[in-house]
Amino acid sequence: MDREIPKDVQRREARKRWLKIGAVGGGVVGIVVLVIALVGESVKESDLSIAPAEKGTIESSVSASGKIVPLYEQAIVSPVSTKIMEVYCNEGDQVEAGESLLRLDLQSTEMELRRATDEVSMKRNEIEQAALNNATYLTDLEMKIKAKEMSVSHLKAEVANERRLDSIGSGTGDRIREAQLAYETGKLELEQLRMQLHNERKAHAASFRSKQLEGTISSRNLEEMQRTLDDAKVKAPRQGTVTFLNKSLGTSISAGEKLAVVSDLTHFKINGEIPESNSGKLSIGSAVNVRINRNMVKGHISNISPQSVNGLVQFTVLLEDDSDKLLRSGLRTDLNVVYDIHDGVVRIPNGSYFQGPGSYQLFVKTSDDKLERRNVSLGDSNFDYVEVKSGIKPGEMVVVSDMAVYKDKKTVKLK
Repeated sequence: MDREIPKDVQRREARKRWLKIGAVGGGVVGIVVLVIALVGESVKESDLSIAPAEKGTIESSVSASGKIVPLYEQAIVSPVSTKIMEVYCNEGDQVEAGESLLRLDLQSTEMELRRATDEVSMKRNEIEQAALNNATYLTDLEMKIKAKEMSVSHLKAEVANERRLDSIGSGTGDRIREAQLAYETGKLELEQLRMQLHNERKAHAASFRSKQLEGTISSRNLEEMQRTLDDAKVKAPRQGTVTFLNKSLGTSISAGEKLAVVSDLTHFKINGEIPESNSGKLSIGSAVNVRINRNMVKGHISNISPQSVNGLVQFTVLLEDDSDKLLRSGLRTDLNVVYDIHDGVVRIPNGSYFQGPGSYQLFVKTSDDKLERRNVSLGDSNFDYVEVKSGIKPGEMVVVSDMAVYKDKKTVKLK
């Protein structure tokens, strides 16, 4: 007959079984942790970008952004308040210089032009009439002066005759005094006429110049009105492409409102902008590298805005080849503005790891299967390269891809 096993023995056996299970489970967990640790410290070399450090030249540059725009672009605005009556083309159409784009309602402008033309004609008639009147009046004065000169000469002769008669006893002192008085009075009247002629000439000349000035102002107003009317006949100012066109038929248009834009889409420039903190590195003539997709176009700064708008300074870049097929109006681009050149420095390829000059933790390949983390000091950069100030020697192979996941590892194995 079987005996019943005591309960304390059963409990001891159960504890032994659980301890064995725990030991086995702990071993498995330890192995898993070890494997994970080993896997975390290794990486496939094919998954990394590894490049050699080398000596060369760095064109130090500062990053900016830009937008490609037409090199030549002209907006056409309405010179008068009017309405759009007809539209002769569409946006995107190629037009020749002088080609009509729109027809505006110019009835009121044409009436003002006719009134201005009539006013000019009236001013011209007034000038001609004033010239004729002046000539007539001054001629009359000149004739009066000539007549008065003859009269004064006669009175002078009378004085001489009376004195001669008095000398032979046939005259009297009273007759001499009367003749002398008449002669002196005649001279004063002649001088008065001469002074009157002088003053009248000046007065009439001033009045005539005033009328001529009025006529000139009227002529200029007419010319301005004619130009306004010509401008209101909306025509392409040059050969190009219509990039904007107001096609709202019957809509009231205010003076100065934009009607159309004609652009030359075969030649381009770039409107760039840069944070105000870096604007001190800009200068007229500075070289600019323009990256379009994966291609590079070169240019230089031609103009820098003196003002900052929303913390950004704007500038203009003229391109060496402004008709390059890569250029597209409205395309956003990355710019690198060169402000200094360093020769004979250690450099490594630029990549996502670089966030500006400073200290970095980069991995260097020290053997065929090992990467070692180093403290590296990096300096200036451009699109292609970053300057190495310390920590890496020429010829060493450097990981230039993102290694943030291994930032706590001193070494990493290569697989």
